[in-house]
Amino acid sequence: MALRTAGSVLVVCLWSVTVVLGQTGWSVTYTKKSICAFKGSKVELSCSYTYPSGRVTKTFWFTKNDAEGKPVSLSDDPDYKGRVTYYRDNPNGHPLTIRDLRERDSATYKFRFITDHPGGKYYGNPGVTLSVTGLQVKVTPAAEGQRTLTCSTTCTLTNNFNPTYIWYKNRQPVRKASSPMYSISSEDADSYYCAVKGHDGLSSPAVYKPKSTSVSVSPSGEIVEDSSVTLTCSSDANPPVDKYTWYKKNGGGYQSMTGPQHVFNQIQSSDTGEYYCEAQNEMGTDRSRTINMDVKYGPKSTSVSVSPSGEIVEGSSVTLTCSSDANPPVDKYTWYKKNVTSPKASGQSYSITNITSEDRGEYYCEAQNTIASKNSTALMIIVAVKQTVLTAAVGIIVVVLVLILCLSGLMCFRKKASKSPSDTRHTADDGQGDSGPVYDNVSSVVKSPTDNPTDNQDDIHYASVHFSHSKNQEVPLYSTVQLPQTQKQDEDVQYSALKFNFPSAATLPTAAQASEEDPSVLYSTVNKPRTKKS
Repeated sequence: MALRTAGSVLVVCLWSVTVVLGQTGWSVTYTKKSICAFKGSKVELSCSYTYPSGRVTKTFWFTKNDAEGKPVSLSDDPDYKGRVTYYRDNPNGHPLTIRDLRERDSATYKFRFITDHPGGKYYGNPGVTLSVTGLQVKVTPAAEGQRTLTCSTTCTLTNNFNPTYIWYKNRQPVRKASSPMYSISSEDADSYYCAVKGHDGLSSPAVYKPKSTSVSVSPSGEIVEDSSVTLTCSSDANPPVDKYTWYKKNGGGYQSMTGPQHVFNQIQSSDTGEYYCEAQNEMGTDRSRTINMDVKYGPKSTSVSVSPSGEIVEGSSVTLTCSSDANPPVDKYTWYKKNVTSPKASGQSYSITNITSEDRGEYYCEAQNTIASKNSTALMIIVAVKQTVLTAAVGIIVVVLVLILCLSGLMCFRKKASKSPSDTRHTADDGQGDSGPVYDNVSSVVKSPTDNPTDNQDDIHYASVHFSHSKNQEVPLYSTVQLPQTQKQDEDVQYSALKFNFPSAATLPTAAQASEEDPSVLYSTVNKPRTKKS
């Protein structure tokens, strides 16, 4: 409430204080030693003086000296300009009136006069002490749910030792409330103030719980990670706010921080969220609206993934995808191959089709937004040879090796054959000689019981086996041995190599004779005759 400037004039006339300066006959007498007045009211200071002889040339009131130590008249002091009136020619004294009193007007006021007598400059000491006070309401917690309001001043009002108080609620007087104390409920959100009867226009400031509570962010604008940010809570309250509490919404929970300001020296992306503050004084609490603090940051956790996963073979296709955490989101992706200066592609995904061995190497991406850029770790791509090509290559190698082995065996055989006796080769009755096949590994041959009566003979080991056929028959070479299934009564027969010649029937010994000579016969050359067809 505005304070009324027109107030009561306090006439200082209760008693006098006489001060004699210098020598006998010089004195200043103040009509009041101290005064307590309401802020906004007006007050009158008065005094009288004496001097031995001469004529007074100048009189004034002052509270302070200038830089040279000379007293400054209130009429010339800028702090009192337009608010003081001094009556120099008043025969009853020299009163000084100060209007619209302010708390800073509280001081000691002295009167000074100057005469035409040599050295006749004097002022009264100690002067008049003026105390300017205002009404104020103190809030004290009482019983649970109750508060006590007390109307008071900082000094005892002059000429008003037992004032009558008036209480106001929301600018309306409260009936039957003349005491300086007034009780209210803690849930009451209204405003209260008091006044003194006779000075109704000089009321106390209203007391009320915090209101218009708000949060401000400094510096304003975009908030970037690692910068310094200050949150400030402001609130209109009387008595002033004595406790601020900060809250951050965090997944349904809250983090509390105290103080009128909350400072982030190096704000992080994890500080992003909604904040509000709560202001509290003796009258109650009030909370602000939430503000959303969005912390911007450059790309981080940048990585590359490949699809499809697994082995990458020639002729296939893969897609590389770049992922990154950034705020604002990444607006540019660039792909690079290690040790290659120029970029390979742009965009979040990079596809490589019909892969060849030239595509093997390390690939990485660069993610960039308006804040910064960040490279990912390198991803190694290994290109495997296609399986069909590998199988064909292995097959060719095997065939070449087999051919080399066969040719070597043929050459060895022919060399050995050229040195063997002439009786190792025989002609058949039709006069056609057979050249027998040569075996590298020979399958074991088992005859049925009807073929030969010597089936029960012991194991026979052959060093070589040679079958003679027609002269025109080519000599085949075998590298693979087939093992036919044996008869039940067969015994194991091991052959290194077999050679059969076909002599005449007269020279052929019987199998029985051969078995009688030795049950286990080892042959290096075996000749098997071929009979004529009937």
